[in-house]
Order: sequence, then structure tokens, then C-alpha cells
Amino acid sequence: MPAVATLWDDIREDFPGLAGKVYLNAAATSLPPRPVLEAVTGFYRDLQEGGDRRWGAWMERREAVRRSVARFVGAEPEEIAFVPNTSTGMNLIADLLEGDGPVLSDELEFPAVTLPWIHRGVLVRFVPAVEGVLRRESFVEGEAPRAATVAISHVQFSNGCRQDLDGFGRIKGRRHLVVCGSQSVGAFPVDVKRSGIDALATAGHKWLGAGYGAGFCYVARSLLEARPPRAVGWMSGDDPFAFDNRRLRVLPTNARTEVGCPPFGPIFALGAAVAYLSGIGVEKIAERVLALNMYLTFRLERESFEVLSPGGEHRSGQTLVRLPDPSRAHAFLFARGVHVTQKPEGVRIATHFYNDERDVDACVAALVEYRERMLL
Repeated sequence: MPAVATLWDDIREDFPGLAGKVYLNAAATSLPPRPVLEAVTGFYRDLQEGGDRRWGAWMERREAVRRSVARFVGAEPEEIAFVPNTSTGMNLIADLLEGDGPVLSDELEFPAVTLPWIHRGVLVRFVPAVEGVLRRESFVEGEAPRAATVAISHVQFSNGCRQDLDGFGRIKGRRHLVVCGSQSVGAFPVDVKRSGIDALATAGHKWLGAGYGAGFCYVARSLLEARPPRAVGWMSGDDPFAFDNRRLRVLPTNARTEVGCPPFGPIFALGAAVAYLSGIGVEKIAERVLALNMYLTFRLERESFEVLSPGGEHRSGQTLVRLPDPSRAHAFLFARGVHVTQKPEGVRIATHFYNDERDVDACVAALVEYRERMLL
């Protein structure tokens, strides 16, 4: 009896880039679904045929994308700014908060979360991980090192440790809570208001599947109202086409940081990606991501591989596996069509919703073959 196609089988058809390979690398860069490619090519087709004749329509579409992105993370549209990457968003956030005092972060962080503060002379204190896990109690106000801002990633790039953002919101106290969402947004639900997040930055090319240049930055309205932007441009004002060289009435929204002509292509790609993910349902995506991760962990442990990523409530879509000679292991897997990320300890395997159990089985089989050849 033939197998019955599932929702996830149908979804794989939207990712032609999966053909001929085992792509388990969303933590580095996701494959975009067809609607993202169509959004970008459609924009450049319009540009090719008419130059800027559709400027007005593009600007309206930009605001529609802003609204959809805001809904996706529980924000207000006025709190969303488009940025090309996480680092840009984090710098915008640091510009607003640097004068408040020290930052409390952790030793698992991606440098984009910490370096913008350090560059500005802000003291950054680091909480250690315990057996690969960041303990929320280490950040409790009054018990943790003094700080004005807590800056963390929802999911750590280093080993996939996932944090409970609602829990961090409950313990932040009088401090600002700043979150990097690049390894989670698109794979796990995020609600900035419910979690008490003051600012969030994310790239679009990882779990969102929107490609490069398609990130966004959320800043709470209360911060926007209280603090002026560091950088402005001709598009930062409420009447840019007045071309006034002497006065600027800065927009009260986060769009004030979009200082020049919009990068319409990446913005439309982001809009298409968010619409696609929303159509599936982010809760359903999170269940699929975790189910595949659990299956992968089970297969690896059955084959006696050492898994360095935490499980339980800290489980995510990333699995760090200890392997001898990581560069050789990475090359071995790639030669067999298995795409993962090389890490100092071994390789990082990322299971997204468009993957399936066959991908996992092929990856584990390649790892077993690698280990056997290493023992020869």
C-alpha cells in the first residue's frame, strides 16, 4: 500500500533546493521556499520594466510587510524597523541603551550580541554556562552581577541551548531585556509583549528562510518615545520629500532608523517568508522542529555518538555532535551531499520543518561511515 503524503511531504515540494542533497544547515542559512524567490524576482522584474514607476506601491507593500512582521512577534508595526542583519539591529539597540550602565550576557553568545556594547565602552559581564546550559537563576536581579541590560539569544548558536523568554521577562526586574532572535525566529514562537522584551534583533537568512539582508529590529514604544536615534537620514523625517536641509521632524516610530531608500527586495522576501510560515503556523513548525531534533538525538545516541546540545526544555533545532577532526568530518559529509556546519567540537546539525526522517537517517549513516573510516 503506497504511503500517504503528509503536510510535511507537501511542504518539501516548496523547497526545490532540497533536491539531490541532505540539507541540515538552517542554523547557518535556510533554504528559501518558492514564494520568497517569487517575491524577489517579481520586484526585480518590475524594476527592470519600469524603473521607479511603482515606488508608491512598493512603499505601501513595505508597510504591509511591517504589519505582518509585527503580528509575527506580537509587536506593534510602529516598533518594527527593517535591518540587513542582526548586527545592525543590535547596534541600533546599543545606541539607545549604552548610557544606562553595564550589560549582563553569557559565555555562549554570538559576538553580535556583545561586541556592539563593548565597542562603545560599556562593561559587559558574562554568566557561565553549566554543562552547556544557561541557568535562568544566574540572571536574577539582585543575585546576578549588577546590570542595566540583560542581552541574550533566544537560542544559542554555539550549542542550541534554548531559553524560556517568558521566564526571563519575569526575572528582568528594572533591567532592559534585549534578545537576539536569529536562531529562533521562524522556528519557535516569539511574543515580545508577553515576554517583556524591550528590544529584539534578528536576521532573515536563518530559520526565517528569507535570505540575506532581510532582518528586522523591534524596539518597545516606550523606548522609542523616550530616546532619540543616534543616526538619521533624509527618510527619517515625517516629510522626506520636502527635501528640507535645515529642519527634521524625526518620525516617532522605529522606521526612523531606515535612513535611506528602502531595500525593497529583501523586505519583500521577508514578507513572503513570514506569510509562508504564518500559513503553516509557528506552533506547528516548532513541534516539527523539536520532533526531528528528538529523532536525530535518538539515532545519534543509539550509534554511541556524543551529543553536546542540551535536551529537555532547552532543546532546539540544533544538535552539536562531538567528532574527531571536525574539518575532515565536515568535508566527508559534504562529499556525500550532507550539509552541516563545522564547529570546534565537531559538527552542528540543524533540523528545520522542511527536513524529514530520511534526512536524519542519511546524516547518521554518513557519520557512522566517517567514524568507521577514522578507525581504519
